[in-house]
Amino acid sequence: MSKPEFTAGLNLAMKIPKAQYEATVAFYRDTLGFDVKEDDVSYAPTVSRTHSVRFGPNTLWLDCVDNYSQPDLWLQLHTDDLDAAAGKLADSGIHPCDEVEPLENLDSRTHWIKNPAGVVHLLAESG
Repeated sequence: MSKPEFTAGLNLAMKIPKAQYEATVAFYRDTLGFDVKEDDVSYAPTVSRTHSVRFGPNTLWLDCVDNYSQPDLWLQLHTDDLDAAAGKLADSGIHPCDEVEPLENLDSRTHWIKNPAGVVHLLAESG
């Protein structure tokens, strides 16, 4: 098995309860003055609305999740070899948890994983 390389991705996702969503979007748009744009959510059936925010070199995704009771932050990782990365992570007790958010119509191979503290990461094969 090859040794996979991991790099940080440019996407951050804030999963926000429906009751706090509009105020959170307004905070980034109106209070902080960031460029906030509503985007398509057809790829993520658990997200009812999403807005993207330019957050320095990153994109912060504000995702409305109707059944959440508290916010959650999700991060993105890239790897050059998804299979080798999954093997290395499994050796450390980290296993895919793709059930957290089914993704449809993506052009890349991915897995959802959680770090030991429970923070969700999208592990995407770059290529």
